[in-house]
Amino acid sequence: MVFLIEYDRLSGTIVQMRKFEDAWRKVAEDTRLELELKLNSQGVEHEVVLFDAPNEEALRHTHGRYFQDLAELARGSAMRTKI
Repeated sequence: MVFLIEYDRLSGTIVQMRKFEDAWRKVAEDTRLELELKLNSQGVEHEVVLFDAPNEEALRHTHGRYFQDLAELARGSAMRTKI
């Protein structure tokens, strides 16, 4: 499965997340490029990424920062600093 995520770093939130079957990888890549060009032309500074993962649960495990709010990220960062 291919996941396309548009992420707003300032608010720490996912703006949109779309799922594509592996066979639709080219469509996912084209969609990512179109979205990046559109956001850039509008002056919107969002992160747009594609990930491969067997399912959403696996994606949440490997790329959890996209699914945590700013307070959770800050707590995690503070805990890593103490170690």
